[in-house]
Amino acid sequence: MVQHTIASLSEKMQHIDFAMLSTHTEDGHIGARPMSNNQDVAHGGDSYYFTTEDTLMVKDIERDPRVSLSFHGKSGLFGQRPLFIALEGRADLIRDRAQFEAHWNPDLEHWFAQGADTPGLVMIRVHAERAHYWDGQDEGELEIDILH
Repeated sequence: MVQHTIASLSEKMQHIDFAMLSTHTEDGHIGARPMSNNQDVAHGGDSYYFTTEDTLMVKDIERDPRVSLSFHGKSGLFGQRPLFIALEGRADLIRDRAQFEAHWNPDLEHWFAQGADTPGLVMIRVHAERAHYWDGQDEGELEIDILH
């Protein structure tokens, strides 16, 4: 049985490019969309995503910063057991160009041709507060320090 920590889950999340980021919509529904983390996941469970100011996702986060992330990947070399990670946390909207550059990956230019200078660019930092994982036959739940 594997007992994961937020650091070991963060390591696995770095190798799963896309996550489903879910927000609370204005009318109380759940809105979900695929987002690339560009392998930018800190060992404390923070992950970073880029979007633009004019999206419903940004409006949802401004209204209610509680979000969730869902990851699906594979474990092992040949057995390829499924790996599922569900995170709950808080999203911060960052509009600081220096922070953009600190988390920028050239692959992002596929979506943002002007790079960190893209008008209306916003970075979303999701700080995980709770994680649940299923790694083959192993599963567990973690409460994560919400003060950092």
